[in-house]
Amino acid sequence: MAVLPIQPIPFFANKNQAFWRLQFAGWAGAMLLRTMSVIANDQPLASFVLVLIATITGFSISLVLAVIYRLLITQRPLVTWGVTALILPFAVGLHAFIDAWVISLYRSDSDSSFAQLLIGVFYLDATLLGAWSALYYAINFFLQVEEQNDQLIRLENQATQAQLAMLRYQLNPHFLFNTLNSISTLVLLKQTEPANAMLSRLSSFLRYTLVNKPAARVTVAQEVETLKLYLDIERMRFEERLRTRFTIDPATEAALLPSLLLQPLVENAIKYAVSPQESGAEITISTQLIGQMLRITVSDTGPGLQSDVTDNRLSGMSYDGGEPVSTGVGLSNIRDRLSQAYGEKHRFETIEPPEGGFAVVIEIPVERREAPEDAPEPFRLALASSH
Repeated sequence: MAVLPIQPIPFFANKNQAFWRLQFAGWAGAMLLRTMSVIANDQPLASFVLVLIATITGFSISLVLAVIYRLLITQRPLVTWGVTALILPFAVGLHAFIDAWVISLYRSDSDSSFAQLLIGVFYLDATLLGAWSALYYAINFFLQVEEQNDQLIRLENQATQAQLAMLRYQLNPHFLFNTLNSISTLVLLKQTEPANAMLSRLSSFLRYTLVNKPAARVTVAQEVETLKLYLDIERMRFEERLRTRFTIDPATEAALLPSLLLQPLVENAIKYAVSPQESGAEITISTQLIGQMLRITVSDTGPGLQSDVTDNRLSGMSYDGGEPVSTGVGLSNIRDRLSQAYGEKHRFETIEPPEGGFAVVIEIPVERREAPEDAPEPFRLALASSH
């Protein structure tokens, strides 16, 4: 789709400029109508001067009204409309008085008295200034409502961003504690090389979590690379007990998903499938396109939803000495993130496959960046430093 070389600017983007444009256009239109009336009634040329003076008078009085209305519009409705009801008749009377006085000077031979001239122009001046006042309040009240709506949208976005940040930052503490504990154990055992390698990978992983905003979306390819970095850390803890398999459809690699969406799913699988079993378990991560939806499946060959761990696994809680202990992770975190990001346009389901184990299925709308791009520089550096 072609893009305009010059982006349109909203008319009220600059309120001051918009006011003067409307002011000149409105009074020029009023002057044009009065001029056409003079021509239609075959009045003398002097009448054009009267029209010009009347327009300048109305223009000037409206400027004074604009200053007053600008102060009144922020007051309580009773004050705004009460003072307006007092000011407007006075302004109309002043406008009519000046018009009648000017007419009496130019038409000194007229049989009409000053009072008759005043009454004659009062109706027209009242119509002009009344319409001007109504438009002024209508436009400014409309702009106030628009500003309030924009502010409300900004506040809602900020609240959403804050909630997404909170959900994202819940992911790291439990994993960080386990990793640091493992590093501490390796140091105590004087296994410096594995400890240094794990520390390097941990540094790279945490650097990646910092360079990406909590609400950022990354490609499937980037998310998989980050997940492999995380699994490298966990594999140093579990060794051959942790087995992984990736089935990534090439057509899905450019699709976007929330950053670090898969990490807590894999952590959940490690905790409840790999850790409890002496033989460990295999974790499979697969992606595929289903129509306009991206399907992501994280499954394991663990004990599945056994009665003694079902509630724990689904809630992300563990038990220590009979007391529940929050891990800071859990499938509820993923549900909340998906709800914040996609509303009802997503699917999140936990299943127990016929062959056993446990699986989480996620479906989200397919989104891609307009222009394909490589991983950001901080991301490449984070991955590079881990090797």
